Parts: sequence; C-alpha cells; structure tokens
Amino acid sequence: MEDEGAAEQAVTPLELFFDLVFVFAITQVTQFIADDPTWEGLARGLLILAAVWWAWVGYSWLTNWLDTEEDLTRLGIFLAMAAMFVVSLSIPTAFNDDALLFALAYAVVRVLHVLLYGYAANDDDVQEAVRRFAPPVTVAVSLLLAASFFDGAVQGGIWAVAIAIDFSAGLVGRGQKWKLHPGHFAERHGLIVIIAFGESIVATGLGAQGTGLTAEVVIAALLAIVLAAALWWAYFDVVAIVAERRLRQADRVEQALMARDSYSYIHLLMIAGIVLVALGAKKTIAHVDEPLKIVPAVALCGGVALYLVGHILFRLRNVRTFNRHRSVAAVLALACIPLAVEIDALATMAMMAALTAGLITFEVIRFREARGRLRASVHA
Repeated sequence: MEDEGAAEQAVTPLELFFDLVFVFAITQVTQFIADDPTWEGLARGLLILAAVWWAWVGYSWLTNWLDTEEDLTRLGIFLAMAAMFVVSLSIPTAFNDDALLFALAYAVVRVLHVLLYGYAANDDDVQEAVRRFAPPVTVAVSLLLAASFFDGAVQGGIWAVAIAIDFSAGLVGRGQKWKLHPGHFAERHGLIVIIAFGESIVATGLGAQGTGLTAEVVIAALLAIVLAAALWWAYFDVVAIVAERRLRQADRVEQALMARDSYSYIHLLMIAGIVLVALGAKKTIAHVDEPLKIVPAVALCGGVALYLVGHILFRLRNVRTFNRHRSVAAVLALACIPLAVEIDALATMAMMAALTAGLITFEVIRFREARGRLRASVHA
C-alpha cells in the first residue's frame, strides 16, 4: 500500500490499461440499446451501464491508494481486466442466453476488488471499511446470479434490486474510513469522461457504415462532433478545475464524502448522458432524413439534459450554488423531444448542437473574467 503522505501522482499506465476494457463495455452498452430501441431495451441497457460503472468505481477507489507497481497487485488487476472483458463480451445477451456468464464474470470482478482491498488494507480504518462494504457486494452479485435463472419483468426487477443494494455499499460507514489522493482521483474520473466521449465518436462513425456518405450524413456527423465538443467543454473548461480544487481543499472526512457523492454517484449521470447521446447520434447518422423514433429521440435530447443535470448536481454538491443557465438548457433539450419525432433526425441533431454550443458561448462571454482568472491560476 502507498504511503499516506506520498506525493500526489498522475494516473498510472496500469490504470489506463485497465480502463481500456471499459471502453469496450461502454460501446457494448450503446450497441445493446441500439439493437433494442424500446423502453425495455433502454431500461435494461441503463441497468447494465450502472453495473459496469459501479465496478469501475470500485477499482478507481482501490487504485487511488494501492501500490500498482507491486507484482501481486498487478496480477490481481489483470485478472479483473480479464473478467471484465468477459462481462463486456456477454453484454449483448446479458438478459437471455449469456445471463449466467455475465453474472459469473461480474462476480469475479467484484470479488477480486474486495480481495485486493483486503490484501492491501494494513490500516485499521480501511480494514473496517472493507468489512462494511463486502456484505452489500456479496448480496448484489448473488442476486445477479439468481436473476440469470429468470426472464422478463422478474429478471429486470431482481437486477434493479441488486444494483440498488450494490450502490448502497458506498453509503456504508463514515468518510474518515477512506484515504484519498484528490488530484489523482479527479484526474481518473476526467479520463473516464473522455473515454465515454471517445465511445460517442466511435458510435457516430459506426452509424455511418452502410449508409453512404451523402452530404446529409457528413453534415450530421460534423454536427455530432460539435455536440460532443460542446459537452466536453462544459466539463473540462471550468467545472473539472473547480471541482478538483474543492476536493483538494476539503479535510479528510469531507474529501471522502465529496469524492463519493460528486464523482462516484453524480458522474454516472454524466456518463449515462454521454452514452444516450451516442445512441441518438448513431441512430441519427443511420436515418438522417427520417424522424427519430421515440426512444432514440429521448436518448439524444434526454441524454443532453441528463448530462447537464449531472453538472447541476455536481456544482450543487461541491459549490452549494444552483446553475440556472444549464438548468434552462436542460429543460430546452427535454422540450425538443416531441419535435424530434416529427422532424428529420438531421434537424434534431442541429438543434442539440446549436443548443449546447450556444450554452458554451454564453458562459464564455458571461463569465469571461472569472474564467480567465481561474485558468490563469491553474497554469501559473
């Protein structure tokens, strides 16, 4: 285990390597919903995303203080990667033919996480925390295994209960039980956001396969890049900087609580929003001159809104202020859903690109001086 007083370090190559399997997992979730663009398919896809996200969250906390240069630790992480790759491979049929395979592989990922924590926890506080969160993890993976023997609404209901119990593990115990390197933690979450954006670009490109590169398809693809760039800007230009600074300034207890709330929980809304936007972009490119069906329309417009809601909650938790202009943008995005099922998908994509680009332009102009001071202090 790393020395608590050790200097802050950047994300390690092993962590970046580990995150590669989650690139594939996110891609698989997007494709899962794209193959079944119904309300049931959307709900199931979001349940899978929540499970994948919580597995990643566990390892983001683990590697934040674990010595990843130790050989046994590396082997444990590699085993978790292998199991997570099997999870990703089984996502397309996680609710039918490969339900048991998904559950078994996922159980391996989660059990390895607990074992690695227990192995490295030479601090009484951390050992106690491991004893507290291990039972919810055990119950959750057991329920997923049980769910594989059912189908339909019963299976989905068991999944939902399992995810709820799994997420409750983060609420067990008090913040002082966890040690945290704030800069490393914030950087790791910034990188997973970039991974999600990368997947959205891949989904857009894959959506163009077999359609023919007409002028409309090219324009839609470019608008999707504008949309992704605006959403990226919304996170990395100011928000990520302020959040990391707040995390660094907090005491140990508040650091752990802020990391849990702002990053482990609230970031899921942002990741889910990006995945939904990717789905909407994929369907837009594939059917550029037709109106979107209701689920893809909800995915594209609602995904933008969900991403912005994540930002609103992020700021509310960290800074204790309410972001009015992003709230207005989120409401406008939702208001576009009824229109999106009536007009060509290209026009809907143009609306989302214009809305988000307009939001960023407004913020840059409105908060020019404060933004300049903040960014200057970072590079000073």
